[in-house]
Amino acid sequence: MPTDPDYDPTLGNKFIFVTGGVMSGLGKGITAASVGRLLKNAGFDVTAVKIDPYLNVDAGTMNPFQHGEVFVLKDGGEVDLDLGNYERFLDEDMTSDHNITTGKVYKQVIEAERAGDYLGKTVQIIPHITDDIKRRIREAAHGTDVCIVEVGGTVGDIEGMQYLEALRQFAHEQDDDDILFTHVTLVPYSKNGEQKTKPTQHSVKELRSIGLQPDVIVGRCEDRLDAKTREKIALFCDVPIDAVFSNPDVDDIYHVPLMVEEEGLDEYVMESLNIADRALDPDERQNEWRQTVTQERAKECEIALVGKYELEDAYLSIYEALKHAGLETGTRVNTKWIHSETLADGHDGQLADVDGIVVPGGFGTRGTEGKIEAVRYARENGVPYLGLCLGFQMAVIEYARNVLGLPEAHSTEIEEETPDPVIDILPEQYDVEDLGGTMRLGDHSTEIKPDTLAHELYESDECIERHRHRYEVNPEYIDRLEEAGLVFSGVSNNRMEVVELPEHPFFIGTQFHPEFRSRPGSASPPFVGLIEAVHTTSSDPEPVHTPE
Repeated sequence: MPTDPDYDPTLGNKFIFVTGGVMSGLGKGITAASVGRLLKNAGFDVTAVKIDPYLNVDAGTMNPFQHGEVFVLKDGGEVDLDLGNYERFLDEDMTSDHNITTGKVYKQVIEAERAGDYLGKTVQIIPHITDDIKRRIREAAHGTDVCIVEVGGTVGDIEGMQYLEALRQFAHEQDDDDILFTHVTLVPYSKNGEQKTKPTQHSVKELRSIGLQPDVIVGRCEDRLDAKTREKIALFCDVPIDAVFSNPDVDDIYHVPLMVEEEGLDEYVMESLNIADRALDPDERQNEWRQTVTQERAKECEIALVGKYELEDAYLSIYEALKHAGLETGTRVNTKWIHSETLADGHDGQLADVDGIVVPGGFGTRGTEGKIEAVRYARENGVPYLGLCLGFQMAVIEYARNVLGLPEAHSTEIEEETPDPVIDILPEQYDVEDLGGTMRLGDHSTEIKPDTLAHELYESDECIERHRHRYEVNPEYIDRLEEAGLVFSGVSNNRMEVVELPEHPFFIGTQFHPEFRSRPGSASPPFVGLIEAVHTTSSDPEPVHTPE
């Protein structure tokens, strides 16, 4: 809650509400983030709020295969992957306050009712639920110039009705030039190649039936909207033709801001919100984004991502972090997804032609043996390796098995009765009953030992990265592992945070998730190190033999 005594929740901010129509997955989050990036380039302080209509309190217990990765914020919030896009595009750290879910809202209102805060009133969706939604939006926006609010799902979903009603009320409580409703919708092609506007018309009709009239319509299509398509959308959806914009497919999502800038969407938004006179002159606006995302990448490499989910969104931040490292090193990084279960029987021929290997985080038993095999292959063949969270733990297990001589070494998460639990549960997790929001989460500091690969990468004695785990290296095995050649180069109190293998061309694992803080123009150090190692390692490196 803002503490400024002069705080007026209805003044001082501009709001862009972004809704979607026809189908989910259109890219309204990327569209919204791109507008935010351009407003930031123009000198404005921009933040974002993502509304997720599901009943989960947060995304922490949701299956990545169904919903994509769980993105972790600096305060430990487990949220939808769209918050990751907002952080990467806006180059701003978000908090849990920037993610609103139905579970959060109802939990707050019900707990307040149980505490007697409503003084005997009948608690209803209107006004109690809608008031809480509006409060959350205003508090997240406090202190910024523009707040972009993306409503998840599509117009017409029963789960989203309370949010659209809250936005309708919101518009009545603000000045007209404080609010801009932007509707992103699908414009498909017919069999004869004609762009069809009927889905957009029906979607806007549904929106208007709720009491919301879009100010801007953005058409998602393979190509730019034809002039006659824009005219038809403007006519039947009751918006000026200048308020209909294209957002065609592009090769790289980081080019979307450049595309919508060419369309003039940012200028229209600033004029509509009456802030154009406060914007930087076009010649003075930040050009770092364009320079970063359009730079030449003369080199190329292929990185294997060994995971268990056959869905790119389940590892979205890793894909993006590899891309950021490629931008920084002038490299086009091609990511080859390999199902970890296919490696469990030693089918490592899939790894024969890759230049580097990444083993990501994850939970559960499925695919872990394949991940261990990927670690073994990288270690024994001198292939640059980066392990993240579970990938860090798998590296320790593989070394314990094949070098330390503990063939049944494992994690108690996966094998409770292992005789050698080199990975064990965090002490504070023993009595935890709830699964949601109870892990070691968010920003934590790691001390980095001098004269190590980690110190070379971070160029510091300390790093702050985001965590999401319940298990850690068992202290009882640390001395034996290090005597056998493994180096724990990053520690947090008595917790092992970074592991590396000095005689290897590049072999490092992190208990934390460095991918969550990687941005275009500010790539994660371990990812940059991986790509640089690929270029400095010979195409046929000397194998790293297992000590006898």
